[in-house]
Amino acid sequence: MAEKATITAVKKALGNSPKRNFKQTVDLSINLKDVDLSIPKNRIQEDIILPHGRGKPIKVCVIGSGEMLIKAKEVADRIISVEELGTIADDKKQAKKMANEFEYFIAEAPLMPIIGKRLGIVLGPRGKMPKPIPPGADPKLMIDNLRKSVFIRSRDKMTFHTSVGTADMTPEDIADNIELIIKRLGLRLEKGTMNIRSAFVKTTMGPSEKVI
Repeated sequence: MAEKATITAVKKALGNSPKRNFKQTVDLSINLKDVDLSIPKNRIQEDIILPHGRGKPIKVCVIGSGEMLIKAKEVADRIISVEELGTIADDKKQAKKMANEFEYFIAEAPLMPIIGKRLGIVLGPRGKMPKPIPPGADPKLMIDNLRKSVFIRSRDKMTFHTSVGTADMTPEDIADNIELIIKRLGLRLEKGTMNIRSAFVKTTMGPSEKVI
């Protein structure tokens, strides 16, 4: 169960958010302190599986061959064969469209070098390089987990953002998601949560509320 203060902050953020005719995302803004992000190893970059998911559909694309694609066809939003991969890589406009359409990519491990060479320039800067999976493995579990995950990435900035749900989720579920992210960041940072200066929660169109 999330802390009362976190739930209160989420309730305020939801309550003060103007009504819109679309489902608003709930975002967490994290501000670090006393961390030298000019050193690559200090930068945050990891996937976190949220206990209550994202609150919206997350699209996953699988790149592979043979048995992998047969298994992925029923669970992935799109499958791309090795032959298609070459066609997409040769068309920069199509490659960018694909990179923007999907939140996550999964690829058979042996294909990772060619994907890096052909599509790395498009996927890399977006933080969307594929997650490797052994050839012929069943991708269902990985896809299910990715659909409940957020990708936390600080780059070299002391302030970064991540989604923690949607405005139609309960405040308690959103608060649980927030606290797990903060806990995971604490494990990743040298001084734990002492390296987190502050964190704010807000909806897409609403004002922010301080969590810590």
